[in-house]
Formats: sequence, structure tokens, C-alpha cells
Amino acid sequence: MSLQDSVWKEAIETYFQEFMEFFFFEMAQDIDFEKGYEFLDKELESVTKDAKIGKRLADILVKVYLKDGREKWMLIHIEVQGYYEKDFGKRMFIYNYRIFDRYGKDVISLAILTDAVKSFRANKYERVYYGFELKFKFPVVKILDYKERMEEFEGSKNPFAVIVMTHLKEMETKKDLDARLFWKITLVKKLYEKGYSKEDVFLLYKFIDWLVKLPEELTKRFYEEIKKYEEDKKMAYITTAERMGIKKGIEIGIEQGIEQGIQQGIQQGIQQGREQGIQQGIQQGILQGLREAIELGLKLRFGVEGLKFLPEVEKIKEVERLKVIKEAIEIAKNIEDIRAVYSKLR
Repeated sequence: MSLQDSVWKEAIETYFQEFMEFFFFEMAQDIDFEKGYEFLDKELESVTKDAKIGKRLADILVKVYLKDGREKWMLIHIEVQGYYEKDFGKRMFIYNYRIFDRYGKDVISLAILTDAVKSFRANKYERVYYGFELKFKFPVVKILDYKERMEEFEGSKNPFAVIVMTHLKEMETKKDLDARLFWKITLVKKLYEKGYSKEDVFLLYKFIDWLVKLPEELTKRFYEEIKKYEEDKKMAYITTAERMGIKKGIEIGIEQGIEQGIQQGIQQGIQQGREQGIQQGIQQGILQGLREAIELGLKLRFGVEGLKFLPEVEKIKEVERLKVIKEAIEIAKNIEDIRAVYSKLR
């Protein structure tokens, strides 16, 4: 599953009622959300893991209760490919009938198409042969169709108004980086203006940040602008941008460090003829990844003053101690808090 798939999946699972009310309003009116709903990950996995019909994307299977008391299963498929896929309808049909065959449940299949191809409108699967007919049709939402409703979304507090606006602006600004930066900043500011809770701001911020990619230099400008905005407005979520930047740096830094360390370790191990070389390389990669993540965190949180602490970080040779420093950066109020943690580790 790609990153875009996963952020869509997380958003739907977090705001399922809002998702249904935004995209499938009539259907949502029949669901008794007060009775709750249940995501059936294991059941979905059992019918998709061996399906040889292309890559599996962000599929969600959820059990809901209707207001008339009936139980109903829904299969929601998010398609983020930017090109025509011949077997899209076939995949929807296969998943649907497999769930029915295995669990005896009628399934409502729904699809969200987030690609930029206007002509891609797959909403059915058909087979006709010598009088035999099979017709499978399902509701489809095309994000591009919402382009003319941007002004309407300005006044909506439904999280999916922000998500749709983000997707549309991401597609619109692919070739204009300045416009991309402007809209990314604008979309994040709207999170505060709409009065979302701290948790909602954090999740929607993550969606915007991961979907609307910027080159490194513009990313720095973005973080600086959001940090200044939060400080000027005296927002309760003043470290949102910083925490997201730190977490991204940590994830990327550790991943790259480990990968590089493994490669170095393998080469050393081959040359030395012993497994210890590989293990040492992996260890060095983890250390390198943590140090790079700490450097990014210090830069984002404390600027030039934070980078003065780097020589002390370079002296640390233990992974666990570096992890403590990394975690301290996320919650520290100032650089002195970091130094206090470091002193206790010595």
C-alpha cells in the first residue's frame, strides 16, 4: 500500500461517519451511527491476500447497522492510480463475491477515484456470453467532480472538505511549486480557522503534509511560515508543525541509516568473511539514522542554538541513549531541557 493509500485509509477510519455524510449522504441517513461500526480487517485480508488481480490498494471493509435494525457490510475501495486500470471493476466484483461466498453477507461496494484522468469512470463489471449475462455496478465518487465546489467547502467543518480541497490543489499545482507552497500553507491555516480539535488538526495536518510534497528548500519555508503563524495566533497547537517535521525526519533518517548500514555491513562481512561485519554495519546504520533525525529535530525546534548541541550528540555511541535524546526533543520546551536529559545519561 502506498503512502497516499494509507493516509486515505487512516482518514476514513478516523472519520467514518463524516466520510459517509460527505460522499454518500443518502446512504448515511439510513445508518444508525449511535450503534457504532466495526472495521473488519481480518475478514477482508482473508478474501484479498491470494487475489491475483493486480496490487491491493486501500480497501476497507466495515460493518454498520441500519436504522431498521439490519446489519450491513460495506467494502470501500480508494483508487489513487493516475491511469486507466482495465481490471478495476473486476477486482471490485471479485472482492464482493468472495466476501459473500465466505461469510454469507450482502456487501455494498463503494469506490473513491482520486486520479487525474477525467475519462476514468470505472463503476461496473459485465460479462455477456451466449445469453449469459453478469452485471455488477457500484457507486463511484470522482474527486475531480468536486472542483467546482471549492467555495462551498470553505464553510464546511467536515474533515473531508479539507481532504478533497487538498487533493484537488495537489493535482492543480504539480507544475507550479510557488502556488503549491502557497496552497499548502493556506490549507494548514484553515485547520485553525475552522476550529478543529487538537487531534483533528494533527491528523489533517499529516494528510496535507504527506500528500502535498515540496522540495527541501520550500519545505523549510513551509515549516517556518506555519511555526510563525502558530506563534502569532498563540494557538494551543503551537508545536504541531515542529512535531510533524521531527517525526518525518526520524522516520526517514532511521530508514536511510539502517539501509545504508546494512549495505555497508554486508560488504564488510563479505570482505572479512564473517557475519559480525554485517551486524556491525547494521548497528552503525541505526546510529547514523538516529543522529540525522536528532539533527533535523534540533534544527526545527531550536534553530542555530539547537545545532550547537550536535557535537555532544556525536559522542554518543549507544542506540538507547540516542533514542532518549530523540524523544526528549519532541517534548522539550527549550535546549536546556535537552541538556538536562543528556547530563543524566552521562
